[in-house]
Order: sequence, then structure tokens, then C-alpha cells
Amino acid sequence: MKDGKLLREALVKYLAGIILVAGLLFVPAGSLKWKEGWLFMGLLFVPMFIAGIVMYLKAPDLLRSRLNAKEKEMTQKSVIGLSGLMFLAVFVLAGLNQRFGWIRLPAAVVVIASIVFLLSYLMFAEVLRENAWLSRTIEVVEDQKVVDSGLYGIVRHPMYTATVFLFLSMPLILNSLPSFVIMLTYIPLIVKRIFNEEEVLQKELKGYSDYCQKVKYRLVPFIW
Repeated sequence: MKDGKLLREALVKYLAGIILVAGLLFVPAGSLKWKEGWLFMGLLFVPMFIAGIVMYLKAPDLLRSRLNAKEKEMTQKSVIGLSGLMFLAVFVLAGLNQRFGWIRLPAAVVVIASIVFLLSYLMFAEVLRENAWLSRTIEVVEDQKVVDSGLYGIVRHPMYTATVFLFLSMPLILNSLPSFVIMLTYIPLIVKRIFNEEEVLQKELKGYSDYCQKVKYRLVPFIW
């Protein structure tokens, strides 16, 4: 029997996300006539809905862990807080850029960014499939094991690799170069998160230190 409470929680957070992002984009834009804004909403929330349904039916525990946003680590709390401010600035600035027409990017940039976004979404979905312990918070649960196959055999944090490409493509889909500049701050934030996460995992997850010796690169093969 499916968990009705989990379904309600997921739907409430999903709808709240739609309302929040739409407000942050279209209120500053001053109009609903913004094709890149609607394109972004579709690219973000349609796959999210499909992924949520799949997790609810096939992996409810994973969905439950993904909905858990109560981070305990102080370093992670600061990263999450700064990331929230970053997204606020990115979306509002994109709306203002649309309203005032400060900088317009070529249509090809929007198309390429949309393709990168979808490919990154697919990578994110594959990471979810490979790692049943993938929570939004930094924690080690009972019986958790090190995942070292698939994408995890290439880089230690494929989920963060996916999010880097996802997030950097967002402002380009919205046709906002100023927002892209702001979104670049995500890179030092995710580096900080990774260092703290690895420190926790090496202390609490058996075999993780050996895994770090086996898989040298954190985000991008042959780079870092």
C-alpha cells in the first residue's frame, strides 16, 4: 500500500516550488509574455514531476530522503543558505533583464543550454538510480554502503557534476547573462560542500577512504 502522507508532502512541495519560481521570475519580468521563462518552467518541472512519480512508485524511501531538507552539519547549512540567496538573485535578475532588455543572448545559446539542461537531468536521474542512499542532507544511515560502480566509478560526486551543468545552464535558458555571472558562485559553494561531505563520510562510512584512493576525481575526470 502506497504512503498517502508521502504523496501529499511531495505534491505540496512540488506545487510550492512552481509557485515560488514562477513568482521570482514573472513578477520582476512584469509580464507573463516571456517565452524563455515558460520554457524554463517546463524544462524544470515536467521532468521533476515524472521523476517524482517514478520514485513514489518504485523507490518511496529515496523520495522520502530527497524531501528531507533538515541539514544537521553547520557547514552544509551555510552552503544551503548561500545557495538559496544565489538562486533568489539569479531568478529575480533574469526577470529584470527580461523587463528592461539589458543583455539579449543569441537564440542558439538558449537552445544549447536547454539541451545541456535535459542531459544533466538525465545524468541526475541515473545517479538516483545508482545510489539508493542519496539524501539531500549529509548523513550516513544504517547499512549504508559505498557505491563505486557506474558514474561513481568515474567521479566521486556525479550528482554534483550534474547539478553544476544544470544550474549553469539555467540562466542561459532564461536568456540572462547577468544571472549567469551570479550563478558562477555555485562553483565555490559546491566545492565547500564536497570537502565537508567527504570529511563526514571518511569518518562515518566504512570503506569510503579506500574509495577515495580508487576514484581520484571529485567532479570532472582529469580536472578535479
